[in-house]
Amino acid sequence: MLEFKVDKSYILLPVEEISPEVKMHVGLPGEVYQPTFNIHIAQHKPDYWVTFNVKKFQGKTVTLTFEGIKDADNGLDEIKLADKLDFEYNETYRPQFHFTPEHGWMNDPNGMVFLDGEYHVFYQYNPYGSMSGNMHWGHAVSADMVSWTYLPVAIAPDSLGLIFSGSIVVDINNTSGFGRNAMVAIYTSAGKVQAQSIAYSTDKGRTFTKYAHNPVLHNPGIVDFRDPKVSWNEISKQWIMALATKQTITFYGSPNLKDWTKLSEFGHGLGSHDGVWECPDLFPLPYQGKIKWVLLVSINPGSPNGGSSTQYFIGNFDGKKFTADALPYPLWLDNGRDNYAGVTFGNIPKSDGRRIFMGWMSNWDYANQVPTLNFRSAMTVPRELTLVHNGEHLILKGFPVKEVNSLRGKGKTVPNQAIKKMFSINELFPQNKGAYEIEMTLKPLQSKYFGFELRNSQAESLKFSFNLISKKLTINRENSGKIDFNAKFKSASTSPLVVKGTYHIRLLVDKSSAELFVNSGETAMTTLFFPTETMNKLDIFSSGGSLKAEQITVYTIK
Repeated sequence: MLEFKVDKSYILLPVEEISPEVKMHVGLPGEVYQPTFNIHIAQHKPDYWVTFNVKKFQGKTVTLTFEGIKDADNGLDEIKLADKLDFEYNETYRPQFHFTPEHGWMNDPNGMVFLDGEYHVFYQYNPYGSMSGNMHWGHAVSADMVSWTYLPVAIAPDSLGLIFSGSIVVDINNTSGFGRNAMVAIYTSAGKVQAQSIAYSTDKGRTFTKYAHNPVLHNPGIVDFRDPKVSWNEISKQWIMALATKQTITFYGSPNLKDWTKLSEFGHGLGSHDGVWECPDLFPLPYQGKIKWVLLVSINPGSPNGGSSTQYFIGNFDGKKFTADALPYPLWLDNGRDNYAGVTFGNIPKSDGRRIFMGWMSNWDYANQVPTLNFRSAMTVPRELTLVHNGEHLILKGFPVKEVNSLRGKGKTVPNQAIKKMFSINELFPQNKGAYEIEMTLKPLQSKYFGFELRNSQAESLKFSFNLISKKLTINRENSGKIDFNAKFKSASTSPLVVKGTYHIRLLVDKSSAELFVNSGETAMTTLFFPTETMNKLDIFSSGGSLKAEQITVYTIK
């Protein structure tokens, strides 16, 4: 056992990911609940350091006890008190304009909500390592969804278990009794079984108080019973919870966020059932003067490109039951490899009216092994979701919100090109650091196979190919740089492609990620890649006929 008389803000813990994971028991003075976390304490050389916050225990003694590790082992000698954690924040693959955790692991976005000029993003967070585990809710706020400010951990594990995914509502009418405009978090307590609990904040999310009578929705005997997404429903005048229940979504209703009644169940025989259903989100969208309802359902595994992905359904909700329209399910929100568990912001003002989505930019096939160090994972850029007809059927499309345009710096426009084989921009920008945006319009005149490719001087490339015969759009990253950290990473991703005469391209590149939007988001594909050198060359290619490339513009990112 290690004892620390607290005279600084943090206990610093060395982490080495190849070392065995051990249990760390924390003894906190005056606290009823004594937390236990899993951590890879360094046994040889630390890969990085993490912190345990002891600010509120000044002058008192905190103890650490480890299972399966000897007091004489090297890592224990390195544990120390400090007032700050020094680390390389801007490491090689940290995105420049996508949200990432300050340090540690991040996955699903949780509790996304707007209140009094602030967008809140909470997220599944491991403060004690850059691998999945020890789930807390991390927290950040933004005035514009572009620049984010980190806030302290919002909700930490307790005697009911880890804090899994969920949502936050603003209780405008004080139905819960926690106060008018209280932020109420509804989340999964993941202990011996999964159950739904609540916590509330009356200071705009800066602190949360857990409800004394948690859980508010007990497990009926289902292994996977999680990820509550809650919103107020004007049709039935009650709170509606969409909850992932094995391979269906179960809807519950409540007048006060505390007492829940089962309403209906959706999903039997529809969509993909190749994996567990997770992270649902039910919301209305206008289409041709009427209101349709959309249900997002993430699934792992089961993606058509391997691993995890998000499918959706379009239909109607009568306040109790969701009924899907007859469409060619499964339909996928993003056909890249790296957009999962995304949900939408609640409480967006009616004067705005947008339905804004963010997703976790990774894939469970390899998320724990990607070659970042002090952090793992980023979120997608925020996207506005709308319903459109793609020429074949109704679809849900997503496109970067207008606020993302504020990131654009200097622009470089290239004259229109008639391309029979290849056209190259050999230098996108001098001293390119790997964050930029490309816009262009491709018109296949006679070509049935065409596309573009990002390249660098190390013969690494990220290739985007349009095949009008097979009606497929493919991203190939098998030569994109570091790929050997996981055997499943190098595989290509493919999307259905509707044959059209014009394809408007928008590509957001941010050091280790690329988000592709075709025809204002009718097709979206998100991919990670890890080049050993910035990709600063653009090739546009055509095979078997001519291609017209117009309005080619490249922007730096501020």
